[in-house]
Amino acid sequence: MDIGTLGGIIAGFALVGWAILSKGPLGSFIDPGSIVIVVGGAFSAIFVAFPLQNVLGMGKVFGKAMKNAEYDPGQIISKVIDLANVARREGLLALEEAVDEVQDEFLKKGVMLIVDGTDPELVKNILETDLGNVMDRHGKGKGLFEQLGALLPAFGMVGTLVGLVIMLKNLSDPSSIGPAMAVALLTTFYGSLFANLICIPVANKLDLKSKEEVLIREIMIEGLLSIQAGENPRIIEEKLKAFLSPSVRSTLTSETEGEE
Repeated sequence: MDIGTLGGIIAGFALVGWAILSKGPLGSFIDPGSIVIVVGGAFSAIFVAFPLQNVLGMGKVFGKAMKNAEYDPGQIISKVIDLANVARREGLLALEEAVDEVQDEFLKKGVMLIVDGTDPELVKNILETDLGNVMDRHGKGKGLFEQLGALLPAFGMVGTLVGLVIMLKNLSDPSSIGPAMAVALLTTFYGSLFANLICIPVANKLDLKSKEEVLIREIMIEGLLSIQAGENPRIIEEKLKAFLSPSVRSTLTSETEGEE
């Protein structure tokens, strides 16, 4: 689990709650009607904006934001180099046995294409098409949370207008002004809080995780094509390290030296 994501959300709510309690009772900031307007309205609009299947999958998408990356670039490069060494020593057909140790389905698919003698250009096209579909799927998940992050404050303003209308229609009754104004302000508060503490940060986290996964798959594609071309494993390793930032590259180099 990504402790940073979960910890950030919990810490955010805790700090806001502490700030409220330091100034007055927490109950003053709880209004079921305001929550219904903001959360109910935003999710209703989401069902209008996106296909039902996509909206029902929001929980799964949120779960991805809460998980750590399954693989890191260093592990993938090491696995590709292992495959390159097998291919160099025993030939491309020997990869069929080595593929049993590969856990990632994308990498396994690429290896099997090579073993089947698929044309390199076709291998590249198939894997890049697969990668494009992954990016499209990730974009839809990110778009859901981005849209929700925009809708929550918007419905907060709707609630504010509702509260103002109630207040203006009952100006003759001073006792009704306070509750109506509370509804007006609380809906804006809820909309801003949920959007800026959950939806927008989660959308950003999903974008970062998507870029990390795309990078890993690009490394796989380049490595597989290099293996198919019969390149030296050391050359392949240096080529794949070029995808990484200097800091990550130096860490990978240190780990490699340590293994030796």
